[in-house]
Amino acid sequence: MISDPKVTNKPDEEIDPIHNDQDPEADSEEEHVVDEPDTAGQKKKKKKKKPKKKKVQQTDPPRVGLSKIFTNGIFPEGEIQPYKDDNAWRVTSEEKRYEEKMAMEDPDITYENIRRAAEVHRQVRRHARKFIRPGLSMTEIAEYIENGTRALVEESGLDSGVGFPTGLSLNHCAAHYTPNAGDTTILQSGDVLKVDFGVHVKGRIVDSAFTLTFEPTYDNLVEAVRAATNTGIREAGIDVRLGELAGYIQETMESYEVEVDGKVFPVKPIENLSGHSINQYKIHGGKSVLLVKNDDQTKMEEGDYFAIETFGSTGRGHVVESGECSHYAKIMDAPRVPLRLTSAKSLLKSITSNFGTLPFCRRYLDRVGESKYLLALNHLVQQGIVQDYPPLCDVKGAMTAQFVGAYDTATANSEGSSQPG
Repeated sequence: MISDPKVTNKPDEEIDPIHNDQDPEADSEEEHVVDEPDTAGQKKKKKKKKPKKKKVQQTDPPRVGLSKIFTNGIFPEGEIQPYKDDNAWRVTSEEKRYEEKMAMEDPDITYENIRRAAEVHRQVRRHARKFIRPGLSMTEIAEYIENGTRALVEESGLDSGVGFPTGLSLNHCAAHYTPNAGDTTILQSGDVLKVDFGVHVKGRIVDSAFTLTFEPTYDNLVEAVRAATNTGIREAGIDVRLGELAGYIQETMESYEVEVDGKVFPVKPIENLSGHSINQYKIHGGKSVLLVKNDDQTKMEEGDYFAIETFGSTGRGHVVESGECSHYAKIMDAPRVPLRLTSAKSLLKSITSNFGTLPFCRRYLDRVGESKYLLALNHLVQQGIVQDYPPLCDVKGAMTAQFVGAYDTATANSEGSSQPG
């Protein structure tokens, strides 16, 4: 969210959220007085120590809900990045800090919800990085991440759970691919895998992603998107114009190149993909941070919450829809139109009760017991009630990478809720 200076999440290796060190009584030893007879037949009092309470630790795979680890309900803050230059006064102005706090609805609760979701994301992705390896199917990887997310966030209807389908786009496919039922795709050692997943608490969605490779050819491509995202987070802040921010991202990414079999490819930002603001229960909040400089004069404002999201490519730097669709979302404030298919009415009711306006995929419909729903689902799309999000791909043979960090401008120092390390 956006409100004061900027904050980015600490890299994974700087945070150790696995052990609960917050309970001051966790290590305490209680003494019991017991009567023990001495040699004279008289009872002698002896102190007996109670065994220490064991700290709750995360399991592998992760299945321990965070409420059992962070028993006081306080979750780690993201990394704070103070405002600079013309915005530095926001840190020292007591009046401005008060105004921006008042602009937030229940800011303390909002931040704790975001931090809880971010901590779930950190722990799940830490385990996922160790788990993901060539030879696994896309379905195995997706279910590992989603099962961990549901367990750690302690999934509860629309109050907490998966923020959106786990994206596992491969190679020239940059975004919006997750396996449908029956998909047999296996991860290969030469693949470039984008891992993009979300967590939400009370509709506050943490969107964060990283790219994995298993041999060094495309290391520079991965570093390009990481550096570009970090630049975007560093330069973001209240009153920053989105078109100018895009220019900083573009400049960083285009400073990288990749050599493949003796041929050098410049890393290009994908011009028609972007980062975006995030609203409650709405992954795309209306503002976009493109990856190439443009004339957008829209400013970041107090209360905004952004996914600073960058995509790089060794191909055209332009994606098109391609392949079987898996991602969908009910449109917020969708028109009320008569549905001629009874199956569409039933499916819409199921979507509304299970996902609301959160994105979902066909596997999630399978999971809640829906079957033979494709005709009804396509009808909802045609009627403008549900939006479909097909895979987005560059030219075949190209490689693409992605890196996403969440950024909040609503504090005296902007806070990044989840930035992959």
